[in-house]
Amino acid sequence: MTDSPAPLRFAILGCGRMGRMHIERLIADGRGRAVALFDTQPDAVESLRRELVPDARGFTNFEELLNQSDADAAIIGTPTSLHFDHIRSCRARGWHVLCEKPLADRREHLLTLIDESHRGPALSVAYQRRTWPVYRVLRDEIQSGRWGAVRAVTSINSERWQQTIGGTWRDDPAINLGGFIGDAGSHKIDLAFFLTGLKPLDVFARNQTCGSRVEIVSSLSARLEWDVLLTMHFTGHAQTFREDFHIHCERADLLVRDWQIWLGRNNTLEPLMVADPRLQAALGVSPLTHPDLDRLGNPVSGFLDQLLLGVPPVAPPECALPVFDFTQAALRSGRSGRVEAVS
Repeated sequence: MTDSPAPLRFAILGCGRMGRMHIERLIADGRGRAVALFDTQPDAVESLRRELVPDARGFTNFEELLNQSDADAAIIGTPTSLHFDHIRSCRARGWHVLCEKPLADRREHLLTLIDESHRGPALSVAYQRRTWPVYRVLRDEIQSGRWGAVRAVTSINSERWQQTIGGTWRDDPAINLGGFIGDAGSHKIDLAFFLTGLKPLDVFARNQTCGSRVEIVSSLSARLEWDVLLTMHFTGHAQTFREDFHIHCERADLLVRDWQIWLGRNNTLEPLMVADPRLQAALGVSPLTHPDLDRLGNPVSGFLDQLLLGVPPVAPPECALPVFDFTQAALRSGRSGRVEAVS
């Protein structure tokens, strides 16, 4: 009987909400474990260490983390403006890196990271929706061609986000470029390109700060390749979480509502049937929640599959560039009042 391989050792950078979630994912998966925690706030480090990983070492100095930690990989959940330096330093140390979105806050930094990712340790973005079966099945259906070409895309997103960012870096435009659409909204922007396989061409946007220092509400009208129109609405001061995605094709509408896929034909809606029984159970009509989706697929397990099984990366760094360019064009449009081309 052969022994199971030792879990991969992870350094966790950023001990806030996402740092906690990533550690919980490592624990649930079992193939990795957190051996080092870093945050500039000592209380955040100690609280997370005590509650979830008492054997891990805690650090409030980044250089000490790099020099004194014996890790195989890092998960980065620090403020966006720090991602570039943290990614490069960890990869120079020989660590594989899974980084929270956005990957970087400057286009030249993104281009450098993409170029450097072709050599050395792995680098991936934590776009968790790319790992959820509901969206992977939807992508396969759309790109199979069986429902015809994509003709229009609508995305409606609301979240109780503004109420949680007061006094944090997310309300600082120098750190969190784009506010709600640049932070939580980047998942949905990436999803539009991931599902359709189409690149963005231009965008017209109206953005409102609603009393915050960063954008809270955004309404976007964009054009994708083949003149496909994309409409996105982001409400960052809502009272409930809501995420609807509608892909209108030539022969059917494919809708995600309450995490279920619905097929619309001849003015009727029915649950989409898939061949895989496991996926059919996962995508059935019973209500699903965020935790349910996370158990079915998440960025940490996907990253471990990449490192341990050789599975192709779900979210390589290249996918961050169209999201960044689109977001920048939307912000420019909001200021200029004109349609802005996507770089």
